[in-house]
Amino acid sequence: MGNDVMNTDGQQELMGLLAPASSLPLVAGNLVFRRSATARNYRLTLKRDGTAVATIPSRGSEREARRFVEQHREWLERARARQARKPRGAEVWVIGTHVLWRGEMTEIRRATLPEAERPQVCLAADVFRVPSFDGDLRPTLEAHFARRGKVELPGRTWELSALTGVEVKLVSVRNQRSRWGSCSANGTISLNWRLVQTPDFVRDYIIYHELMHLKEMNHSNRFWNRVEEVCPHWRDAERWLKRNGSLLGL
Repeated sequence: MGNDVMNTDGQQELMGLLAPASSLPLVAGNLVFRRSATARNYRLTLKRDGTAVATIPSRGSEREARRFVEQHREWLERARARQARKPRGAEVWVIGTHVLWRGEMTEIRRATLPEAERPQVCLAADVFRVPSFDGDLRPTLEAHFARRGKVELPGRTWELSALTGVEVKLVSVRNQRSRWGSCSANGTISLNWRLVQTPDFVRDYIIYHELMHLKEMNHSNRFWNRVEEVCPHWRDAERWLKRNGSLLGL
């Protein structure tokens, strides 16, 4: 989840960037050509910084990649326009900044405490300690969020695992930059700690999504039918992520 993609089947989807085996020089118009040993098709990806990446399959050529990009120039322009319209969160967090917390844009406020107490800030009803009220509060608050995620997300995953009857071996919470969650065939589920900043129904959808992958390791119709059975409102969660994921850098 995270980047607009157009492949040779003409389908648009959300996926992470492929790690390039090698890179070709930057060309005009912030467009990069990269060769992949595993790609089967030409692929055009728009990164969050506005750079377009054209992936060349192992038997492809830069010439054909340029033709592919030209064929989908209008798609690229539309994707960039959509990207420009997406909301962006503040880079630096100070007192008064609004940040996404528990699904709502919430103001960072000073907590009212006796003078002897260490500085604390409030986000709605939650209180967090900070080194001081000056400077960028983001690193400290995100560290608090990550710790909350490492406690809350595994617990909720085990609850939904029991409800669905899907066996999970291990739950890890990570600092993923291009996806909300992932799973492996051995029963391990990995979740992005930023899910604690989303609404509960979105958090649960991501967990259900990964649980159903332990039954169907694909995105076939059968997989989505399984998701529908356990999470009927999954489309609402997907829409929320598409609208608001950029506030969290995804």
